[in-house]
Amino acid sequence: MALQDRIRIKACAARDACTGSVSVFLRDVGNGLLEISHNSLALLGLVVVTVALFVFSRADLRQDIETTALDWLQARHEARAEPAEIEEAPLAEPDAISRATATDPSELNRQQAAVAQWLARRYHVAPEPVSRLVQEAWTVGPRVGVDPTLILAIMAIESSFNPFAQSSVGAQGLMQVMTRVHDQKYERFGGILAAFDPVTNLKVGVQVLKECITRAGSVEAGLRFYVGAANQVDDNGYASKVLVEQGYLKHVAGGKTVPATAPLNVPNPVAKPLLDAPPAKADEHPLPERVALLR
Repeated sequence: MALQDRIRIKACAARDACTGSVSVFLRDVGNGLLEISHNSLALLGLVVVTVALFVFSRADLRQDIETTALDWLQARHEARAEPAEIEEAPLAEPDAISRATATDPSELNRQQAAVAQWLARRYHVAPEPVSRLVQEAWTVGPRVGVDPTLILAIMAIESSFNPFAQSSVGAQGLMQVMTRVHDQKYERFGGILAAFDPVTNLKVGVQVLKECITRAGSVEAGLRFYVGAANQVDDNGYASKVLVEQGYLKHVAGGKTVPATAPLNVPNPVAKPLLDAPPAKADEHPLPERVALLR
């Protein structure tokens, strides 16, 4: 037999012997650990059984343990429920809806709903609050002899339907009423802070507008009074913009299509002849209601 073959055989024998030794060692270690764990589990089980028998043999001790466990479970339940109560309960206000200036557009008639939807698209505001303003304009306007579309056109030009708007000279709210000048008109509504209530601002603004038209003798001249340009040569196109916007609103109310991006710097031959239409008849709107709004 060659020397190389004898060396290879001896190496294989040595490797097999080493492998066998390691296997025996690991098997013995595993058996030892298994025996220990079995003994430990048995000991633990014996302890548990002993404690259980002792506890159940003592009624008073068993009751104390049950009471302690129940209290712990109750505390855990309250701890889980407490954050929700802290976050939600103080903030809940079911009557908050009463402060919202909004109306479902479906509650309006076809004419008013068309105007509300068009204004919502044109001025990027929600249709619900605009619907409430359209509804209010159609209620208040006839009582004082002011066309509802004129009221809405003024709000559009003055504030773009932002109820919190304020000018550099102190005009406030939807119709940009000079609150300090007309503070007495707000007394019936609780004070000057009511200027930022959309419906109140609309009502006071209509009163001011009606006074301006009556004093000036026409709608166009009244608009110049309203914007404070009665004694000026130019009103910076204010009256023209309002009349153009009103013309669009009249078209929309009449069922015609007007683009939401229609410009304001164009002549308005359609609306002007309609602006000076006679106010509502006295028998349709009783005199006490009309006078009450102007006081």
